[in-house]
Amino acid sequence: MQGSKVLVLNRPSRDEVRLPKGHLDPGESYKEAAVREVEEESGYGNLKVIADLGTQDVAYCYKGKKIRRKERYFLMALRAGDRTRNGAGEAQFEPQWLSFPKALKCMTFKAERKWIKRARAAYEAGKG
Repeated sequence: MQGSKVLVLNRPSRDEVRLPKGHLDPGESYKEAAVREVEEESGYGNLKVIADLGTQDVAYCYKGKKIRRKERYFLMALRAGDRTRNGAGEAQFEPQWLSFPKALKCMTFKAERKWIKRARAAYEAGKG
């Protein structure tokens, strides 16, 4: 997040708009992995974690295999209002900063809308 904006990743090759996410590397905490993955995918790396938003269990089919995993989400912000990208990010993604309402409307997957709502609630609670 940056102010009242949400960082989403447009993935034109799959016609998707998603939240950044990824996998744990050996020895990483969930928080460290989340920061690393956002930087790798979007190019934004000057991040601080504001809140742990929780986890969800996900199951889906991919290339004929049933995949189950636990996803964990964090509310983050760029430090000191810095909107500079540290790197290019992954070529498959186009990072975009959207308002909460637009982010909710654009998300490809319903489950990710829930995380945007949780992030907004945590953001609003932390402003006071």
